[in-house]
Amino acid sequence: MSMLLPTKVFLTRGQGRHKEKLVSFEIALRDAGIAPFNLVRVSSIFPPHCRLVTPQAGLKQLKPGQILFVVLSENATDEPQRLISASIGLAVPDDPSRYGYLAEHSSFGLTEKLTGRHAEYLAAEMLATKMGEKLADPVAGGKAYAVSNGLSIKTRSLCQTALGAAGLWTTTLAAAVLIT
Repeated sequence: MSMLLPTKVFLTRGQGRHKEKLVSFEIALRDAGIAPFNLVRVSSIFPPHCRLVTPQAGLKQLKPGQILFVVLSENATDEPQRLISASIGLAVPDDPSRYGYLAEHSSFGLTEKLTGRHAEYLAAEMLATKMGEKLADPVAGGKAYAVSNGLSIKTRSLCQTALGAAGLWTTTLAAAVLIT
């Protein structure tokens, strides 16, 4: 049996609005560039030696109808002026032979920065506890965490926010797309 081990990952985001919730989600997928694929949600492991690539580079390797594994965060509202967000956080150890974590997080009323920061924290916390370590406060700049064994965990996130509109469903999504 062949092993499906992703070698590349890209992060993408989108938003959509429509009177129908499902169509709003479809428009968000189109905005993110991943509508022409069959998406399969997976849990949160960023494989060892995996490379983070741009959405443009990742999409060039894909064909319409292809089955894609994704870690997907989504949020939707039909309430006017309600702020929604969806974010993917990534935490990877400084040792590329070890795996990292992806975390999906959505919120109501929080800014892009706060939602993204929380998604990064969730990914870093899961990675640190899996390593049997305690997560320390972020290193200056906020994109790296130290753990007690001396390793460093680097983080990043991608977030989509939107305000709800009267008479429409508004959907936000963020995704990590794993390419095998």
